[in-house]
Amino acid sequence: MKNDSTENEAPRDEWRRLSRLWPYLWEHRVRVAVALVFLIGAKGATVLLPIVLKHIVDALDANESARVALPVVLLLAYGALRLASVLFGQLRDLVFGRVTERAMRRIALTVFEHLHALDMDFHLSRRTGGLSRDIERGIGGISFLLRFMLFNIIPTLLEIALVAGILLFYYSAWFAVIVVVSVVIYIAATTLLTEWRTRHVRESNRLDAQANTRAVDSLLNYETVKYFGNERYEADRYDRELRGWEAALRRSRLSLGTLNTIQATVIAIAITAMMMLAGSRVVSGNMTIGDLVMVNAYMIQLFVPLNFLGFVYRELKKSLADTARMFRLLDVEAAVDDAPHAQALAATRPAVRFENVQFGYHTERQILRGIDFTIAPGRKLAVVGQSGAGKSTLARLLFRFYDVDAGRITVDGQDIRDLTLASLRDAIGVVPQDTVLFNDTIEYNIAYGQPDADPEAVARAARMAHLDGLLARLPDGMNTLVGERGLKLSGGEKQRIAIARAILKNPAILIFDEATSSLDSHAEQAITSALAELAANHTTLVIAHRLSTVVDADEIVVMDDGRIIERGRHADLLAADGHYAAMWRLQQRESA
Repeated sequence: MKNDSTENEAPRDEWRRLSRLWPYLWEHRVRVAVALVFLIGAKGATVLLPIVLKHIVDALDANESARVALPVVLLLAYGALRLASVLFGQLRDLVFGRVTERAMRRIALTVFEHLHALDMDFHLSRRTGGLSRDIERGIGGISFLLRFMLFNIIPTLLEIALVAGILLFYYSAWFAVIVVVSVVIYIAATTLLTEWRTRHVRESNRLDAQANTRAVDSLLNYETVKYFGNERYEADRYDRELRGWEAALRRSRLSLGTLNTIQATVIAIAITAMMMLAGSRVVSGNMTIGDLVMVNAYMIQLFVPLNFLGFVYRELKKSLADTARMFRLLDVEAAVDDAPHAQALAATRPAVRFENVQFGYHTERQILRGIDFTIAPGRKLAVVGQSGAGKSTLARLLFRFYDVDAGRITVDGQDIRDLTLASLRDAIGVVPQDTVLFNDTIEYNIAYGQPDADPEAVARAARMAHLDGLLARLPDGMNTLVGERGLKLSGGEKQRIAIARAILKNPAILIFDEATSSLDSHAEQAITSALAELAANHTTLVIAHRLSTVVDADEIVVMDDGRIIERGRHADLLAADGHYAAMWRLQQRESA
């Protein structure tokens, strides 16, 4: 996906994406139907109120004999309709709330699962924070759309139609015309002015964020400001940003005033026209005082929900865009997926083979050029070379984060593209160069290798990874929180947790991707012994920069610029006095 913005997406496309909501609503069609019945009941009770009020007024204006009985009945009816309007509204919310909550939960889960199914290239090109905001805003947008579309916009349109019909039935077409024309003018004016006002609101928000960014940047560089005595300079720059923000706020405030004034003008003209028409008919004897009260009540009742139209319209557009943006994520197809004929991998000590593998992250930059080697069952093969030689790419291809451009990779003779992703990745355990831990306990992070493992198995994996000393020093032991991304632990401690996690998973194939490159010599020695224990009797691919960690490998492959330039055991490569021997001497001198 090259562009994740929905800013320029046509409204038609946004509504098309919104149609994805329909299956989630259809699952609860009975609840939706019941909620609509309650909605109609609530709106019907609301529309009947002015009619009952008319009869109350007419009854009170009648002779004294009727003034005792009829108003009591009508007043009771008026109270009952008021109660029914509120009660039906509450029942509607109660019934439909379950639908909204379930739809929000199901959609959020669907998007979350889809994001995990996408390939690494997608995630490397996106900001994780941006994705989480897309989901959060999209779910909020769904909530708003369902709530306001069903419980604000549709009922308001229904009420307008009912009121126009009642006025047409009771009186004349002129009353219905005034209602419809005034509402249309009100909606059109509000829509156009809200579009104009939204531009000023966005501009003021942008300038506010810009001013805040300037202030934070200046305060973060407090020492630099002091070194050069630029306090006044920083204050002037900040004030320039604030002046622009102030002007934008003023325009936003004036646009709101204009919107409110025009809305009030339309309402005043409509009600005045209606009252003049009704008043003239009262004088002529064609209408009663109760009729005039009813007409006035209908006009006020109509324009109360329309007062929020500007807000609803603005939020509706925002919610529509947010929801469409989230649903666009579901349109992204994974570049790496199971083939239609994919089979599950069943192997305990598999052989791994790279056959003339060629690959590049971009077409203009080739990374691997004809890589060919075999890792025998239960053996350890190490890949070494300078940074940028393409070593880590081998691990990513074997794990199928990417697919090869040419050649193939096989496990026990089966092309990994013909295997299910789940079974292939379940058979591979990785100890990465940079171990990132969840902000949870040590026990949780180790158990992540096999979430259903019992505590004894987790403790055994911790012992095998030589975590005993660390756990003994920590007051909370296994229950110690590691902090965000494991920042409360050292690099060596995090690596041992990664090793324990791989031990617990007990995979058929192990990948060590420069697992000790960021450690000091003391930590490296401790980790190397743990890695050796873990690799015993596993088919193992070791990607290393430090040659001291791979001297025991069954075969060492030396890479340069995406090609294999040497291969053999440690002693044989030293005797050949080639590229590997030169790297060895250099690292030995650096170590000394």
